[in-house]
Amino acid sequence: MKKTALVTGAGLRFGFELSKALLAEGYQLFAHYNSSRDGISELESLGATAVQADFTDIESIQGMIKTISNATDSIELLVNNASCFFDNETVDNDNKALAAVFQVHGIAPYMLISGLQQQLSQSENGLVINITDIYADRPSTDYIAYCAAKAGLANMTQAFAKTLAPSVRVNAIQPGPILFLPEHDKEHRMQVLDETPLRVEGGLEPMIETVRFLRDNPFITGESIKVDGGRGLMI
Repeated sequence: MKKTALVTGAGLRFGFELSKALLAEGYQLFAHYNSSRDGISELESLGATAVQADFTDIESIQGMIKTISNATDSIELLVNNASCFFDNETVDNDNKALAAVFQVHGIAPYMLISGLQQQLSQSENGLVINITDIYADRPSTDYIAYCAAKAGLANMTQAFAKTLAPSVRVNAIQPGPILFLPEHDKEHRMQVLDETPLRVEGGLEPMIETVRFLRDNPFITGESIKVDGGRGLMI
């Protein structure tokens, strides 16, 4: 019987590459996206089931939970990866952006974990992985709302780990400079790498390997693992 996974924010970057890796391992995969279908068609061609939901809309989240609950009795892996990233100036001038930061990183993961708790409990190795950030521990003053939301998700990880044990494990991964964005110029990249002890852009494979590690070690729950080349030591 195939194992089932749900990855949110599955169309781009880490979510996309993780989804492909899980499909290659034989998972039945629910690939969540919001508005952009970048990457989703390819995942569907590989066997994924696409599920759309706007994480700033509670009814949309509830509809997604209902769709998945009707489609499967068990979920082995839930990866809360969907994200939005706004600086102080943006959220200070746009209340919708401010609300979205906390909705996407707080309300949506909470609703998904709670709403799919029965399916997670039905699997032999139910696991939730929340993607937080190294700045959840040491916040950046340029992205106050984002860092606060990620810190809340880190706290939620520990609370659910206690609440859902022993049937479901809940852990978090804190990425650092794994993959620069196209808008990051050479100067920015060099500055970040100079502040990273391992001096390299990590790429997505270390993140995927950490998912596998957390999945395959049944005695870990309530933990946050930094995958950052040591950058968290320097900020």
